[in-house]
Amino acid sequence: MLILSEQLTTVIGRLKGPARQGLIGRIRRGVEKEGLRVDGDGRIAQTPHPRGLGSKLTHPHITTDYSEALLEYITPVTCRPEDALDFLADLHRFSYRELGDELIWPASMPSRLAGNASIPIADYGASSVGTMKHVYRKGLDVRYGRIMQAIAGVHYNLSFPDTLWQQLREIDGIEEQALSDYRSSRYFGLIRQFRRHSWLLMYLFGASPAFDESFLDGREAPEALGLRRHGAATRLSPYATSLRMSGLGYQNKVQAQLKICFNSLSNYVGTLRHAIATPWPAYEALGVKTAEGWQQLNANILQIENEYYSDIRPKRVAWQDETPSQALEARGVEYIEIRCLDLNPFLPLGIDATQMRFLDTFMLWCLLSESPWIDDAECDHLDDNRRLVVERGRDPEARLHLDGVERQLAARAEEIFAELGQVAELLDAQEGGSPHAEALEALAPRLRDPSQTPAGQLLARLESSGEDFVEATLALAREQAAQWREETMDPSREALFTELGETSHRQQQELEAADTESFDDFLDHYFTRAREPRGTPVV
Repeated sequence: MLILSEQLTTVIGRLKGPARQGLIGRIRRGVEKEGLRVDGDGRIAQTPHPRGLGSKLTHPHITTDYSEALLEYITPVTCRPEDALDFLADLHRFSYRELGDELIWPASMPSRLAGNASIPIADYGASSVGTMKHVYRKGLDVRYGRIMQAIAGVHYNLSFPDTLWQQLREIDGIEEQALSDYRSSRYFGLIRQFRRHSWLLMYLFGASPAFDESFLDGREAPEALGLRRHGAATRLSPYATSLRMSGLGYQNKVQAQLKICFNSLSNYVGTLRHAIATPWPAYEALGVKTAEGWQQLNANILQIENEYYSDIRPKRVAWQDETPSQALEARGVEYIEIRCLDLNPFLPLGIDATQMRFLDTFMLWCLLSESPWIDDAECDHLDDNRRLVVERGRDPEARLHLDGVERQLAARAEEIFAELGQVAELLDAQEGGSPHAEALEALAPRLRDPSQTPAGQLLARLESSGEDFVEATLALAREQAAQWREETMDPSREALFTELGETSHRQQQELEAADTESFDDFLDHYFTRAREPRGTPVV
């Protein structure tokens, strides 16, 4: 028999009345979705970012991530998951009008590569801002290589309304505390609870148990992954959920030594500021500026804050001449960015409304649950749990280390789902209907049947058909491309995207014309500003 948290039950009980009256407000979310451009044979595209898509430096919705070939779509903030997905769908329809014979790769692990140099670094033009973005990516190349940067994913941005924060502050009995301070403190509690349980997201939504051999580029894969050969050029791990999040993907031993702490905003900001101001000998040995020009922004542990890889980040929209940390210091946490989500290659958008409703429920559960500070010992166990689920989370014998004991993954997941059911009722009371409860119901079978997870579905396809990873994913890419090319899009939105494309090119030209200082001086001024605290740090 499952025992539900008394604390969680009490808080939800007190929120249900306001929810029925519509007094806790609606969650706001946005989606950032990446996807490699590839040619008809599944090789990473070597062509420039299509001009018809606008300037990747200044366009608000269509840009690139690391590579010139790595498209990134950014939706506006919406209150309904369906609105974000509709906008994202039109971005795909519009893009396919400009891509010619190219395709958008629907998987997180990249398409067929031809070594490090086959991944073109994104070029953002001649302005100092654009040059900085390009040099930063060159720095990532010399530090980690380009291949790691060709991995794609979905980032989910979420914020809770002020009306909910006001209700919670009243429940906690600390109405005298400034709302921005209270909100930041509770967001960091959410982050700690997320870190304790992000393994559940990687189990449910991990979709990268296989990859093309070209991704290794001569490297040896970690033995712990248990990789085996499949077909002509595929490596797969029979129990893996998300090789994208494994030691093959976004991992860095230097950053691991930072021990970024999410117990308070001041500690988090202080650790990041230390990292972007502290030289690292191996990076100093690489050189910052050589005879060929700039090859990294600096030789510090982090060139800039964005270099820090994390499953989740506290965020605040920064003002002009303000770094992300300075924005957080000055005005507190505004929203949360979830960064551990694979693209689901079987979904045309890589994500759907069911997953978004689940994420909303899960994140509110993280917010409302008790979330004590994380000490070093617990932090190590969290890393172990995450690693276990990424590498062999679909193994029926997988055990998590929780509160000093080992627990079966599925059993603990079912306990969490029981608590998520209460949170789903709260959200559904606010919105009407039962979309959050239905999302839980749709995903629950995955807990006891790993074959129903996206990773399980992909492995089943590869093993039953004998297809290689590239072959199977290319077939999905072609199916999805045919769908996007055939479908009509909202005429007003098509006109908007056309106008934004033209406007973004003009804006880039204006930025380049307005530069009055050298790039060396621009960078010196940037890092001088970056070292300055802004406002009073929020505790």
